[in-house]
Amino acid sequence: MTYKNKFICLISIISVLSLLYIGSFIFNAGFIRAGSSLYVWLDSRNAERITRITVSTVVGDFELNKINNLWYVLQDGQVFPARQLRVDDFLRIFTTRASWPVRSSNVTSHERYGLDEFASRITMYENNIIHLDLLAGYDDFTGLESFFRRAGQNEVRSGDNNINSYIYGQITNWFNLRLISENEGSVINSSDVQRLSVFTPEGQQVFTRRNRTWGISGIDIVNPDVTAIENYIRTIINTEGDYFEEIDIYEDDLFDHSSIVIEFGNGKITTIQFSQPDEQERRLARVVGSEYIYSIPMWAAFRLFPEPSTFELY
Repeated sequence: MTYKNKFICLISIISVLSLLYIGSFIFNAGFIRAGSSLYVWLDSRNAERITRITVSTVVGDFELNKINNLWYVLQDGQVFPARQLRVDDFLRIFTTRASWPVRSSNVTSHERYGLDEFASRITMYENNIIHLDLLAGYDDFTGLESFFRRAGQNEVRSGDNNINSYIYGQITNWFNLRLISENEGSVINSSDVQRLSVFTPEGQQVFTRRNRTWGISGIDIVNPDVTAIENYIRTIINTEGDYFEEIDIYEDDLFDHSSIVIEFGNGKITTIQFSQPDEQERRLARVVGSEYIYSIPMWAAFRLFPEPSTFELY
């Protein structure tokens, strides 16, 4: 190889190495900048101590209260059981370190980002101690991120606007409307049920577990369909209403129409009482021992009281 060729080869190697070095520097600098945008709004240790969350938006206000380790929704002076998993997911947004880059530190930018005195507000308390007081502003031009700032501070950050689905959604999204409320997250299975009794004006049906099969009394079933029975039980333990009704639970005969009694393997017995169907085939339901009245839509009510032939294996 001639001297000229060697020189050209050497220069080429040096050029490639230089580009690699510069590229690695740019990459590392970008990585550092990306890392610096990682941010967390609320320390997870403080989140565990939160007992009250207030949300104020242009579409309405509501409050979440933690009572005896369970979350409840407070709206218009009424208290309703909340979806525990939804509250946990909501808190997790603020305790998870994620990309929340700073967009501005200038007070004059607050109005432009929707973070002035008219902004939505999320405040989290431990008793009377405020752990997070956050203002939520406009979405950015992509519609994927929103702008936020701590109350009393000028710094504006942007990030995933998934928060909006929690603070601007229907209030019923927070309600735990399951008739068997402790089954949130489907922690109760059909295998936990040992006996199911259904009482209607037409008579009584009793489903009794016998190892891996079921015995049925009260209806004429020659060959019980185990799969259909298991599906029916899952339907009952997962049924939920679409709203809470304000009705005097002691109103005479309101819930004397039908009932379902569930006996679990751990000895617990849950009794659900139902009103007769209204003009839209909706029903009201209450669980004995609970103060809440659930509104059951037509399609769900029909599934609770199927025809006996549903359980015959053909």
